[in-house]
Amino acid sequence: MNDTIRMTKQRRWSESKAHSSWQIFKIMAEFVDGFEALAKIGPCISIFGSARTQPGHEAYELTVDIAKKLAGEGFGIISGGGPGIMEAANKGAQLGGGKSVGLNIELPFEQHANPYIDRDSNLHFEYFFVRKTMFTKYSQGFVMMPGGFGTMDEFFEVATLIQTGKMSQVPLILVGKSYWGGMMDWLKSTMLNEQYISAVDLDLLAVVDTAEEVTEHMLQFYSKNPLQPNF
Repeated sequence: MNDTIRMTKQRRWSESKAHSSWQIFKIMAEFVDGFEALAKIGPCISIFGSARTQPGHEAYELTVDIAKKLAGEGFGIISGGGPGIMEAANKGAQLGGGKSVGLNIELPFEQHANPYIDRDSNLHFEYFFVRKTMFTKYSQGFVMMPGGFGTMDEFFEVATLIQTGKMSQVPLILVGKSYWGGMMDWLKSTMLNEQYISAVDLDLLAVVDTAEEVTEHMLQFYSKNPLQPNF
């Protein structure tokens, strides 16, 4: 490596470090704004699922029904704020007369705010990790609809936080036995069999098919447990 290349790389590294230091203030601002906004909203359920699911699809319409029923029981609904399952969740929240919250983040090709988010509850984030903290701190339960990598990431993050005691135990419900069944079979036959998890870890999960089952599971849990922030 000649001296010119070395000096150029050192300059770029120094500029990057300086940028990272100032970046801390942007991150802090996102945390503060998110905490202040969500602390005022009250008990909510987060619903996750694919941004690609279209209106009319069985999973979309089921999500609307789930969110509507949960909202009717007094829960607000939090989604990622975009299209697909997120839109269905916010739509159901409004139909059920509940608070409809969107935690938006700009993503290429698929993320834009859906029209069913309450105007005062449409929050925007630049950093994924800040957005995820908002979900995990204030959601009183998690409903996982069919989805892709993002949905799996959110599911396993919540499961890990509960498993390790880093957040309170709350309902974690997988909707669609035909969709989640293969994964559940693998968790039992492979991950559990090879002792990477314990049998009690699987007790964290409920797998259901209907909006009524989701609502019943939430109400049963909170007939015995307090509503409170998770950490």
